[in-house]
Amino acid sequence: MISEKMKPMVNNNSVIRAMFEEGKAMAAEFGPENVYDFSLGNPNVPAPKEVKEAILETLEEEESTFVHGYMSNAGYEDVRETIAGSLNERFGTDFHLNNIIMVVGAASGMNIIFKTILNPGDEVIAFAPYFVEYNNYVKNYDGNIVVISPDTESFQPNLTEFESKITPKTKAVIINSPNNPSGVIYSDATLKKMAAILEAKQNEYGTDIILFSDEPYRELAYDGAEVPYVTKYYANTIVGYSYSKSLSLPGERIGYVVIPDEVTDSAEVITAATIANRILGSVNAPSLMQRVIKRCIEKGAQVDLAAYDRNRNLLYEGLTNLGYTCTKPEGAFYLFLKSPEPDEKAFSEHAKKYHLLVVPGSSFACPGYVRVAYCVSYEQIERALPAFEKLARDYQLIR
Repeated sequence: MISEKMKPMVNNNSVIRAMFEEGKAMAAEFGPENVYDFSLGNPNVPAPKEVKEAILETLEEEESTFVHGYMSNAGYEDVRETIAGSLNERFGTDFHLNNIIMVVGAASGMNIIFKTILNPGDEVIAFAPYFVEYNNYVKNYDGNIVVISPDTESFQPNLTEFESKITPKTKAVIINSPNNPSGVIYSDATLKKMAAILEAKQNEYGTDIILFSDEPYRELAYDGAEVPYVTKYYANTIVGYSYSKSLSLPGERIGYVVIPDEVTDSAEVITAATIANRILGSVNAPSLMQRVIKRCIEKGAQVDLAAYDRNRNLLYEGLTNLGYTCTKPEGAFYLFLKSPEPDEKAFSEHAKKYHLLVVPGSSFACPGYVRVAYCVSYEQIERALPAFEKLARDYQLIR
């Protein structure tokens, strides 16, 4: 019954989602306090109080304004203008409302852009480690994903291999910083080199290559780290943003894409992306949440970053003291741990003996590592560390 195109997607269903379901089953069997689920990037920090205030204030307006109706497929004009103004103030950009399209989360935004630009057989480059669903987003439009192998010393993009794998078929490049799963922020130097390579390749092949910057974790950066705004480096940049992490609203599915005027044929791209927003079935981003986001920007709403930072430090220090190896994350809320054995899937399975759920790095095109999501309660990390200690002893990391 199902299409040939869907069969491999069914067979390769998300390991992360499967582990999330397994975690729920284990919690029912052993008690939630005895299961340590670090599999899913589901924020545990509550949404800022301004979100609830904005929802109530917006609903109170309904007597004079129809909150739940249709609007332009690109979203409410005043919401988009507010977002453009906020970006201009923060990053010194020069966006206007027509550069912004409101979307159903960052994943929807990426699909809209790929629907807009990809022809069958076009290539999209991704740097390992990367979010596994990128594969499916590219395949949705009959594109081919080209993977750049990871630099496991720094987890910055491997630019030597990148340059060698750009071809006349390359239509887009995806970057994700702060990165899921490594937590690394791509540096100013990295982005300058990447932009220079892309400019040279565009000139060499006479093509246009979109750099899609996937930024759901932009606001989650620690120790004063800055996340460079990518449109300043390369003209053909499109930014995808989500409020799922920055305001702890993953289930509300609200975000935007930025298509700057500097993008080649930007007016045509903006029009096509707006139509893609409609014809992919979303029609428009949720009306209530658009109005809420506008108020949250005006109120300066921010997630409690200190809570994630506290978790980060506890988990990083706890695991490294137990003999595990990892790079301290600069952003997001993941720790990418080197597996004590070459087969990280076997390590992940062994961890379940102690009710620990972590995601194999092969799910991110980076075998030999596992992802540990620390967007959980501080108390869960405290309870989990003795289990990690037992696991470390099994692998003789400590004696």
